[in-house]
Amino acid sequence: MTAHPTDLDQPHDLVGVGIGPFNLSLAALADGVHRPEAPLDAVFYDQNPAFHWHPGLLIDGATLQVPFLADLVTLADPASRWSFLNYLKARERLFPFYFSERFHIQRAEYDAYCRWVSEQLPTLHFGHQIDAVRWNPERDLFEVDFTQLAPDGEAEALGRAYTRNIALGIGTEPYIPDPLKPLTDAPTVPVVHAADYLQHRARILDARHITVIGSGQSGAEVFLDLLRARPVGAERIHWLARTEAFAPMEYSKLGLEHFTPDYTRYFHALPEHVRDDLVPRQWQLHKGIGPETIAAIHDELYRRTLHGGWPDAVLTPGVSVRTAGRVATTQIEIHLEHTRQATRSRLTTDAVVLATGYRERPLDRILAGLDPYMRRDSSTRPRIDQHHRLLLDPSVTGSVYVQNAERHTHGVGAPDLGLAAWRSAGILNHLTGTEPYPLPRRTAFTSFGLDGRDRTASVPAPRDGLVPLTELR
Repeated sequence: MTAHPTDLDQPHDLVGVGIGPFNLSLAALADGVHRPEAPLDAVFYDQNPAFHWHPGLLIDGATLQVPFLADLVTLADPASRWSFLNYLKARERLFPFYFSERFHIQRAEYDAYCRWVSEQLPTLHFGHQIDAVRWNPERDLFEVDFTQLAPDGEAEALGRAYTRNIALGIGTEPYIPDPLKPLTDAPTVPVVHAADYLQHRARILDARHITVIGSGQSGAEVFLDLLRARPVGAERIHWLARTEAFAPMEYSKLGLEHFTPDYTRYFHALPEHVRDDLVPRQWQLHKGIGPETIAAIHDELYRRTLHGGWPDAVLTPGVSVRTAGRVATTQIEIHLEHTRQATRSRLTTDAVVLATGYRERPLDRILAGLDPYMRRDSSTRPRIDQHHRLLLDPSVTGSVYVQNAERHTHGVGAPDLGLAAWRSAGILNHLTGTEPYPLPRRTAFTSFGLDGRDRTASVPAPRDGLVPLTELR
């Protein structure tokens, strides 16, 4: 294994860790930042060989739950060359899109658009696994150690980058509740998380009986896809949900204002215990099912009754899984409890799709070297300020920005694509100490608080003693 050269005299202004949609948004907007003396020096690393967004859930016909304007850049810079509309123009598809009159695009098209951007930005470096992040007090710089990977995933070289600032965009990972974890130890039975659904779809469809667990959008899309693929009268599908109903996502005009910068600022200003109590109550803002998907499921079920009889599909909300395990070598037994009835039952099935959602990837492993400097809340979570920065010891003069790891401080909008460009622009404004992307002072008709703090303009603020980039060169 060889060592990758380093240049201590030329530290970067920003190193991005992870290249999902959020850091890709940051990279796209950073590409347009030019200070008087030099362009912003930013690089982004990801261990994967190329950009791919939830490939296991790019089900044919599945659409985003946000409008196409929630692309990587438009809500901060509509004139950007990296906009979705410019992608369509470059592919000579602008007129077909215009006549299709679609406000919500297919997931596969969003993935293709992001890959188009990722293949052109020179600041992106795939095949680079970040191993550690440290603060070097002697140089007033962050050290970022990485391993350069070969196409087969084998380590090729070690390297180190130095930077004044870091942006963490390591994303989320599939979540499996404890009662369901024993199912993953049954290799002879197809048990997959929805994140890997398409890779295992053929094997799941071959099963005699299929169970889908989870009532969110992913569970609904998987159930609908399986239903459409099974013979009429022999569907043999169970769809189980812990929620009280297969409920629609909150999609009213004023309800959507929970995904505005105004609400984000309001939420951040709330006391910690209030925020922790509020987030679980807002599940229908982001964990419900799109009304169009609910309608499509009902239409498909109804179609199967046209010639008499009912489809062999059971949809049961309000149940939780107590335990689960293998029966012999080819089946799984799931022990269920109905919350309201206080009744219990057992279900035997031949395949399971776990549409049980995602959780933020823990930051502790990658930030172990910064642990002595980090400030934490009463639940030991990282404290994150209004500029999406980790709160660190004042001796650390650089910033660590986080993307989609701050729901506990910034609310339900943290993982929402509609706030990606706004957050990226705010990070760049704060990092440079200037305003390359002027942001709106007001974004919602709703006044979420009585003191008006949710109306505070999102403008650059003093960097707590940090030296502006313009003074570093």
